[in-house]
Amino acid sequence: MDSDFKPAKRPGKSLQATFNSLPAKTPTPDTSTFKTPEEVAATDNIAESAQPRDNKAHAKPWFAKAGKSAGGWLTKLKLKWPFGRREWLVSAVLTLISGCIVAFLLTHIGPRPVVSATVTPTHKKVPAKPKTEASALSGLQVDPGVNLRPVTGIMIENSPDSRPQSGLSQASVVFEAIAEGGITRFLALFQDTSPDDIGPIRSARPYYIQWALGFDAGYAHVGGSPEALADIKNWGVRDLDQYANGGSYHRISGRAAPHNVYTSLSTLNQLETAKGYTSSTFTGFTRKTAAPSKQPIAKNINLSFSGPQYNVQYAYNATTNSYLRSEGGAAHIDANGNKQISPSVVVALVMPYGLAADDHHSQYGTIGNGQAYIFQDGTAITGKWSKTSEKSQFTFTDAAGNPLALNPGQTWLSAVASTGKVSYTP
Repeated sequence: MDSDFKPAKRPGKSLQATFNSLPAKTPTPDTSTFKTPEEVAATDNIAESAQPRDNKAHAKPWFAKAGKSAGGWLTKLKLKWPFGRREWLVSAVLTLISGCIVAFLLTHIGPRPVVSATVTPTHKKVPAKPKTEASALSGLQVDPGVNLRPVTGIMIENSPDSRPQSGLSQASVVFEAIAEGGITRFLALFQDTSPDDIGPIRSARPYYIQWALGFDAGYAHVGGSPEALADIKNWGVRDLDQYANGGSYHRISGRAAPHNVYTSLSTLNQLETAKGYTSSTFTGFTRKTAAPSKQPIAKNINLSFSGPQYNVQYAYNATTNSYLRSEGGAAHIDANGNKQISPSVVVALVMPYGLAADDHHSQYGTIGNGQAYIFQDGTAITGKWSKTSEKSQFTFTDAAGNPLALNPGQTWLSAVASTGKVSYTP
């Protein structure tokens, strides 16, 4: 072990000691020029203090400045420049201490946590979808403002000279019955839509008026039977008779009278507003969500009225879940758009039918109840209809007395004299 340790080197001699060890020279010294090293150093110090300092040229070692400013602690250690053994030993100790401090800070305190800036994500504003609600008349989704409009009922002719009619496919509810002489006629009810051409328009009958009253509707017509005109006054109907309001109707040139009276819904709405009929208060049909049957049992429907020209056929269209309407052996076309009429729901109302005292105008027993056939989704349900008064609404129930809900969309109701007038096939 001892052999592994080498003796420490002796410190080198100082300049003074080296000088003193030199042999003395015999020549007489020149006292005028010769100076000892101590005298030379003293002379240089005096000369240096007498001249301005050049910090760069005469900068002292860092430890000399630090020793002076810190109370002379380096001076007390008697450190010299250039470094000797003592100075290197002090430097090593200071380096070791500094390293220990840094190691302590790294292991015990750790790095400062990195604070990341919070970035608030920007989202594009998505336009809100327009809010809708079910139409009280059709059950379809509409702007809420639609339900604030008045319901308008319009009498539309169905003689061969009136075909094709305008506006029937755009009505939300249509009633069909015989008006006179076996000729059927329609009451078309509007609120969701506003056709520019509706007609031809014909005269009133009592049962159509009762159906319109169930919707608190304005009633557009051109005159009417004596009984109907009296009922309009007695029942407080919102009367829009063409005879009293000629400016709200017009005659077209392509057809002869009386098959040429037309109007538009916007024009009738203006007339209703002028009369104070700005909204309608009524209970609509109970509606449900459409659900097409996987196995339709009523693809073809036949309704008999008075003869081949007025008998009706419906063909179920599974793609649209609606019924393509035909009459007189041909597709029933609406001149507005030249398309076939196709209601979502077909209802056959079986109710008493006869002729009035004049043996000319028809009569129906519309107040009370009777059998009803509900055709929708390709199915057929036998139930019951009920209407308790002129101003009440139709309600429908199944055989057990439970309410029957109808699909949203156009509902077409036809009054027939007996159950034998209704038939259907798969």
